[in-house]
Amino acid sequence: MKKKIKYLGIGVALFIITGGIILTYIGLSDIPYYEIKKIDYRVHSTAESVERGKKLALMLCANCHINNKTGRLSGKKMLDVPPEFGEIYSQNITQDKKYGIGDWTDSEIAYLLRTGIKKNGQYSPPYMAKLPTMADEDINAIISFLKSDDPMVAADSTPDIPSKPSLLTKVLSRIAFKPFPFPEKKISMPDTNNAVELGKYLAHNLDCFSCHSADFKTNDFLTPELSEGYFAGGNKPLDEKGRVMLTPNLTPDKETGIGNWSKEDFINAVKYGIKKGEKPLSYPMMPYIHLTDREAGAIFEYLQTIPPIKNKVPRSKYD
Repeated sequence: MKKKIKYLGIGVALFIITGGIILTYIGLSDIPYYEIKKIDYRVHSTAESVERGKKLALMLCANCHINNKTGRLSGKKMLDVPPEFGEIYSQNITQDKKYGIGDWTDSEIAYLLRTGIKKNGQYSPPYMAKLPTMADEDINAIISFLKSDDPMVAADSTPDIPSKPSLLTKVLSRIAFKPFPFPEKKISMPDTNNAVELGKYLAHNLDCFSCHSADFKTNDFLTPELSEGYFAGGNKPLDEKGRVMLTPNLTPDKETGIGNWSKEDFINAVKYGIKKGEKPLSYPMMPYIHLTDREAGAIFEYLQTIPPIKNKVPRSKYD
């Protein structure tokens, strides 16, 4: 019996030592690198694609990358990233060839947007939004804008500040957070004459589901409908002071969701931050003023078709 206890103790000690060595190694190493799949991607840029790309970038990229001092997408400290992920800075994505993405090819930008893998092969952790299900036409539009003569993306020599990812981020980037596959088939735009189809596309590709489902850690970015608590709220994003801001239930449940809302109520909330009978919405729910009423209304139409989930989420005391 004593021998068994002795051997068990030795086994536990070896396990702890091995685990400590592994964690020490991960802590001293960087975010993982991956082999880059060679793709041949060329952007077709038109005035219309640049305009569409700017609209998408303002809703998807600007909030994290806009630098208030430069007025350009030259990066900043991301105050709304949970501190357990480390000290995180968004990168310069202007056309500066030294500090931005001015020397990136169309293929390298497309590969990053789709997979989350940078041109040097390093994975960009989940605080950078990836677009694995966005239509090819919209990916083309975003890159068209990033390579345009718009002042927001004009070359800016603000150096990147390296992020300091935590041990947790480094561990999760080896276990839970992995690059997405580059699509093997064309992804088409939704039928814009079909409100529900258009609304689903926008709700998924503007990352609405990501915030409004149960938890970022259980979101399914390739098949959003499989995310835990899909659109039932309760997720815990932070405001720019690091305070938890619970996300509301957007399923059509009549008691705890938006089952009793009108389309006009929803449009006012999404586009202008106005919630009927309550004080205005606040960060991280920014007004989506660049959406048309028809687009915002289409998201509402889609949400009315998903299964209602009873999940009462109190409004955050800071909101």
